[in-house]
Amino acid sequence: MRQTGSRRARREEGGESSAQRATLYDDVTSRIICELEAGRVPWVQPWGSVGTAAPGLPRNALTGRTYSGVNILILWGAVIECGWPSQSWLTFRQALDAGGSVRKGERGVTVVYADRFTPNAGKERAHATGEGEGERGSRRGSDTPRAKAIAFLKRFTVFNVAQCDGLRPGLAADPAPLAEREVVSVAENVIAASGVDFRIGGDEAFYVPSLDYVQVPPQPAFFAQIDYYRTCLHELTHATGHVSRLDRKLMNGVGGKHYAREELVAEMGSAFLCAALGIVPTVRHADYLGHWLDLLREDSRAIFRAASQASKAADWLLVRHDAAKTSEYEQGRVA
Repeated sequence: MRQTGSRRARREEGGESSAQRATLYDDVTSRIICELEAGRVPWVQPWGSVGTAAPGLPRNALTGRTYSGVNILILWGAVIECGWPSQSWLTFRQALDAGGSVRKGERGVTVVYADRFTPNAGKERAHATGEGEGERGSRRGSDTPRAKAIAFLKRFTVFNVAQCDGLRPGLAADPAPLAEREVVSVAENVIAASGVDFRIGGDEAFYVPSLDYVQVPPQPAFFAQIDYYRTCLHELTHATGHVSRLDRKLMNGVGGKHYAREELVAEMGSAFLCAALGIVPTVRHADYLGHWLDLLREDSRAIFRAASQASKAADWLLVRHDAAKTSEYEQGRVA
């Protein structure tokens, strides 16, 4: 059978058909719905059980890059289910490159990579059309028409380093967990580096999109001091959605599907930030569990979008924290 240009391009890119993508969305969403229905929130699993890895973002052991979006939930779930002591992962080939191998009989975990690409035929057609219609293209505000990009998903199989033997020393190490009760300097620095108007007082925690400020109760008001930071990071995740930052079309007021979606983003964003800083994540708004289940049942892509937005929010805050640290070093204020 003769392939069309777009189908051939998808095969060349290693992408999946629309039917395969739909199945992938359904598979991942079904797993998360099962977890939520069982009363287990995938992004705040019971960390710290005997033999299980400390909280941290899952990372590639060879490159040190952290996984993002829904892959965080997939890999965290695997660590908890199997009781593995590490958040570090490798592909089969990377295990060989690292001087070791995956043990015989071990089963990997499937993660996904989403992106967009423009088929070569589409690029050539757009370029040719642009050359022939330059005057008309100028009136549209562009000299060359844009070729249509196609979304695609790729699956990869990865293995926890606990499933491998003979790996060379010096691969990406897991961070040491923080003590439960202490002032967490790195979290304080993330708050300060965000540039968000951050107010302390009152007896409620909230973010006001119309006025763009966060307010949380003082730390002594929290029974567990660490909950202060979990709450701060939750509200800061909300603040990243402001139009001047990531522009998630926030609305004032409580209730409705839009609010439930934003709470899901903030819950996961806080969990991702906590893990990156070594703080054990918890659920800040368990009362929205039913709303989240409704969202996921209605739309198999909702968890993918929410996890992606949560990763972007966490990255936005962490990038500014890293930039502030770099600036301090350059100015000689840090030894």
